[in-house]
Amino acid sequence: MNIDLQNIINEFVMMYVLIDPIGTLPIFLLFTAHMKPEHRSMMAVRAVLVAGIVLTAFLFGGRLLLNALGIPLASFQIAGGIVLFLFALTMIFGPPKSEQDKEEIGTLERARSIAVFPLAIPAIASPGAMLGSVLLNSSDSLNIAETAIDLVIIWFLLGITLGILMLARPIIAVIGDAGANVLSRIMGLILAAVAADSVLVAVAQFFQISSVGQQGII
Repeated sequence: MNIDLQNIINEFVMMYVLIDPIGTLPIFLLFTAHMKPEHRSMMAVRAVLVAGIVLTAFLFGGRLLLNALGIPLASFQIAGGIVLFLFALTMIFGPPKSEQDKEEIGTLERARSIAVFPLAIPAIASPGAMLGSVLLNSSDSLNIAETAIDLVIIWFLLGITLGILMLARPIIAVIGDAGANVLSRIMGLILAAVAADSVLVAVAQFFQISSVGQQGII
């Protein structure tokens, strides 16, 4: 069995950038600042598990699904960039804060709902991370060794993400709610720029236009 170490390193770096464990923290702080500690921990675990299931599913069947539907990777990237941009606007302007939302924010059911959306999708399992999972399995045939390595990479990075999210409580204690809000809005602006760049790159690839944006994915 031949293992290409350089290829493994490249895949790890790509998925680290796409999953972005540190970048997920401001999003997590935004939606959990007023929640109970036990709910916050539950949300972190649930969000990481859901994101892991989604990315694993895309690793095994993402390319097959897109091919069956006749959807080019560029189209998927454009759609994902638009969704990510809309999510970034939520980070910039803040989630709705009606009285009903304030009453529900500490409930377990509300916490479970937020853990799936927007934390698991599109924060952790972003459109770019899903597309990255598809690209990890670039061949039509299933290579057990390579697929096992890809799985380890994905779940190892998700473990790092979970560890960072578990540090949310002491971070909130230091920066406070105001600091969490400022940080989330700054990251929202950056995320909006990344989403816009992703759309531009996908459009350039689709129409075979060179030198548009950075050559990469979300």
